[in-house]
Amino acid sequence: YRDWVIAAFQKNLHFDRFTEMQIAGDFLDKYPEEHPEDRLLAGAYNRLLQTSHEGGLQVKEYRMIYQADRIRNFSAVWLGATVGCAQCHDHKYDPYTSRDFYALGAFFADIDDETHMGVAGRGGGTNTLPTARDPEYAVVGPFDRERASMLDTIIQQARASLPPLPQFEQLATEDNLRNASEKAKSEDHSQAHYKTGQPDVVEPPEIVEARKYLTVLEQERKSLERKLMITKQLKTPRVVRVLDRGNWMDESGEVVEPAIPIFLGSLGTSDRATRADLARWLVVPVVGGGVGEFTARVIANRIWSIFFGAGLCRSVDDFGGQGEPPDYPKLLDQLALEFFENDWDVRHLIRCIVTSHAYRMSSNAPPNMLKSDPENRLLARQGRWRYHAEGVRDAVLLASGLLVEGLGGPSIHPYQPVGYYRHLNFPIRTYSQDTNEQQWRRGLYVHWQRMFLHPQLLAFDAPSREECTAVRLRSNTPKAALVLLNDPTFVEAARNLAERVMAELDGDQERLALLWRLAVSRRPDADEQKLLTDLLERRRQEYKNSPKLAEELLSIGISSTDTTLDLIERAAWTATARVVFNLRETIGRY
Repeated sequence: YRDWVIAAFQKNLHFDRFTEMQIAGDFLDKYPEEHPEDRLLAGAYNRLLQTSHEGGLQVKEYRMIYQADRIRNFSAVWLGATVGCAQCHDHKYDPYTSRDFYALGAFFADIDDETHMGVAGRGGGTNTLPTARDPEYAVVGPFDRERASMLDTIIQQARASLPPLPQFEQLATEDNLRNASEKAKSEDHSQAHYKTGQPDVVEPPEIVEARKYLTVLEQERKSLERKLMITKQLKTPRVVRVLDRGNWMDESGEVVEPAIPIFLGSLGTSDRATRADLARWLVVPVVGGGVGEFTARVIANRIWSIFFGAGLCRSVDDFGGQGEPPDYPKLLDQLALEFFENDWDVRHLIRCIVTSHAYRMSSNAPPNMLKSDPENRLLARQGRWRYHAEGVRDAVLLASGLLVEGLGGPSIHPYQPVGYYRHLNFPIRTYSQDTNEQQWRRGLYVHWQRMFLHPQLLAFDAPSREECTAVRLRSNTPKAALVLLNDPTFVEAARNLAERVMAELDGDQERLALLWRLAVSRRPDADEQKLLTDLLERRRQEYKNSPKLAEELLSIGISSTDTTLDLIERAAWTATARVVFNLRETIGRY
C-alpha cells in the first residue's frame, strides 16, 4: 500500500481518483480503466486500523472500534471535521448528529473485518515482523492470481483422475488389529503392524505420491489466496445501529442505512449507497450534489502547510466550530478553486504555491519582525521549522553520503536497542536489524511498530499511527540531542562524513568548511569556523590520550571504514561531525 501511494504521487495521479481508489478501490466494476492490482492495493486504506491479536476479544466490540476508527479517519482527512465527537452524542459545536456518525459507518459495513483484521484471533493483522502467526501480505502480481486459478484446475483434475479404491468387507479379523484403510491415513505416526495386508493394497504408491502432491498444491493455493486478500466484501453488509452513548452492547438503537450527514443533503441513490457513492460525493461539484469544492479546500490547505509549516487554516483537520478560522480565507478559496478546476492536479497546485512570492521569500528576518509576528501569520518571510522524524534521519544520511534513495520495497529495520520489544506480547515480537544497504534507506521505509516506536522516531515526535495525525507536534527536549549524539545511525553517518571530507580535501580549515557546508548547506562564518577548530583540537587530544575510545567510536555501524586514514584523526573528525549534526540548521528547514 505504501508503495502504491508513493507511485501515485510519482505519476501525479489526480486527487479525485486517488480518493476514490482508496475508499472504494475494491468496487472493480466502478473503475474499469484502472489496473485491477492498483485498485486492490489502494483499497488497503480501509485496513489501516487499530488491530489486536489478543485472545478472547469481543467481536462486536472490535467491530465498533474499527467502525469508529474509519469514521474519524475519513472525516478528518477529507472533510476536515471531527465527526468522531458524535460517537456517543450529537456534536456539541458542529451540526453532526450521532445518527450521522453511524450512518457514515454503515458505508464501511460491507468490509469483512473478521477475516482480515484478526478479530477474536481469526485472521491476519498488520504485523510485519516474524511472529507465530503468518503476517498478511500485499497484493501480488497478475501472474500469481492466474497461478492460483491454475492450481484450482490442477487439483480438480488430479482428484478426478484418481481411481476409485477397491472395496473390502474386512481387512483384519483378529482383536487389537486396526483396519488397514484407517491405518493408511496415519502410517507415519504409528508403530502398529499389520498381520495381513498392507496400506499400499488400499492405495498403490503412485496414488500415495499423488495425494502428497495434492497436499502441496493445496498449501500453495492457500498461501496465494492469503496474499491476494486486501479488502474483502461481505455478501450481506452488517446491520448498523445508533448506539446509545456509544455502548456496543446496546442493540436497541435505530438501524441506519449508509448516508451522508443530514445537513449536507443526500446522495440520491435508488439502491443502498456504497463506498463508491461516498467517494464520488467527495469529489463532484456542489452543483452535482457533491462537496468537491469543500474537499479541495481541505486538501489545498494541507498541501500549503507542507511548504509553509502551517496551514492557512492552522487546524488542518478541523474546519468546524472549534477549529481556527483561516488567516486568509480568500487566498484559501482561490487555491481550492485552482485545485478543483484543474482536474485535481496536485502538481499544478504545488507549482502555484512554490512559484509564489510568499514562498520564495527568505527566512531571515530582522528582530522586530520576529517579535511582532513570531508565527509568521503575515507571510512576510519564509518559515523555519525542524524536520519530521523521518526527515531528520534522511538529512543526516544524505550529508554523510550513505543515503540510499531507491523507491519501493519492504520496510527497513535500522539499529535498535537490544530487548526493546521485550514487553510486547500477543504475539511476542522479535527484531532483526538490517545488515545491508537497507540500513540507510529513507525514513519513510522504517518499520513502524505502533505503541513501541523506534526510539529515534519517538525522540522527534513521530505519531504512533493508531489515529490519523494531520499535524505533528514539535518538541525540543534533551532526548533528541542524545539520540543525535548516540544513536548508531547518526554515529555511523558522522564517521562516514568525516572520512568523506578527509578523503576529498587537505587542511583542517578546508575540511571544516566542507563538513559544515555538506551538513548545513552554507559556509561557516568566522566565529563558527573558530568554534569548529577548537572542538577538533580538543577531540584530537582526547583520543590521543585514549586510543581505545577512538576504536570504540569507529567500530559503530556496519558500513565499511577507510583504515588507511589515521585512527586518531578519523575519531576526532567523527566527533566533530556528531556535534555539527546536532545543530538546528542541520535537522531543520532554514
